[in-house]
Amino acid sequence: MKVKLSGVRLSFPDIFTAVQYESKGPFRYNATFLVEPGSTNDKAIQAAITQVASEEYGKKADALLTQWRGNSQKFCYLDGNTKEYEGYEDKRYLSCHRKQKDGPPTVLDRDKSPLVEASGRPYAGCFVNASTEIYAQGGQNAGIRASFSGIQFVADGDSFGGGAPASPDEFEDLGVPETDPALV
Repeated sequence: MKVKLSGVRLSFPDIFTAVQYESKGPFRYNATFLVEPGSTNDKAIQAAITQVASEEYGKKADALLTQWRGNSQKFCYLDGNTKEYEGYEDKRYLSCHRKQKDGPPTVLDRDKSPLVEASGRPYAGCFVNASTEIYAQGGQNAGIRASFSGIQFVADGDSFGGGAPASPDEFEDLGVPETDPALV
C-alpha cells in the first residue's frame, strides 16, 4: 500500500548508489525516515501496516503484528528510542529499501528538478517527502516491509554525524603570492 510521507527527516541514505547489507546479499538502495509519533505520517503508516497485515495474514494479523513489533528483522516501523542515533529520540522510524534491479529511486529538489549525488542533497538530517510502499511478506521470511520509489528534498536540517561539507565562507581568501612560482 502506497504511503506518501511529508516533511520527514532522512537518515542513513543510500539513495544514489546501491549497497549490500554487511557486504552480503543483493545490492539495494536504502533510506530511513524519522516520523513524529501521532502525526499524519505516523497514522498513515500505522493504517497501511494494519491493512496489509489483514490482507496477507487474515485472522492471525493482530497476533503476528504484536509478536513482530520491535523486531527489525520482521517489522519495518520501529521505536526510535531503541537506537542511540542522533535525531531518533522520541521518534519512530520507517526503514525502507529498493532493489537495485528495480532501478534507482527518483530524487528531486523542491522544484521537482532531478538531484544527483554531487548536489549534496538530500543528506542525512535534512527534511524530505517520500513515496513509500508498505507490504506484507509471506513465507519463510514473513514480516511487514517497506520500500521506497522516490524522495523530494524539502528543507535543510542539522546534518547527522556532522558530515556536511565545509562552506567556502569558513575560509579566508589567501590569494596567491606572486613570488612563489610553485603556487602560481
